[in-house]
Amino acid sequence: MLGTIATVFAGIIGDIAVGIQSPIAGSMSQRIGGSASSFVVHVSGAVFSGIVLVLRGGEQLRNWKSLSWYMLASGVFGVILYLTLSRTLSRLGADTAIALIIVGQLLVGMLIDQLGLFGVVQRSMDLTKVLAAVLLMLGSYLMVR
Repeated sequence: MLGTIATVFAGIIGDIAVGIQSPIAGSMSQRIGGSASSFVVHVSGAVFSGIVLVLRGGEQLRNWKSLSWYMLASGVFGVILYLTLSRTLSRLGADTAIALIIVGQLLVGMLIDQLGLFGVVQRSMDLTKVLAAVLLMLGSYLMVR
């Protein structure tokens, strides 16, 4: 039980980080452009990741050649996120932009779980999950209108 609580807490911290980073990146993209903002975010993230990696003894970085092509190319999704944030945040506001991110993540997460994609444990979609997704989409609609 304690492990589950710690995992949920870690997820909330990550979600808070996305909630803070998104408006910062959107504001930055208004000043320097979407691609430039994405570049700054990813370079600073790479530097910080490098520091953490060194502090953690390199983990298993030497095994990077065993990664699938889609794993090596996954940074493209961050670029897409920042380019779309530069558009949605300035036009819809931080609350709506973040709500749309959450809806997108939920829908993709449900599909990934249902199909067991990318090595995740397959989890069937049930009525409760569908209802939760519908309510979240309704909430996002109310944010946008």
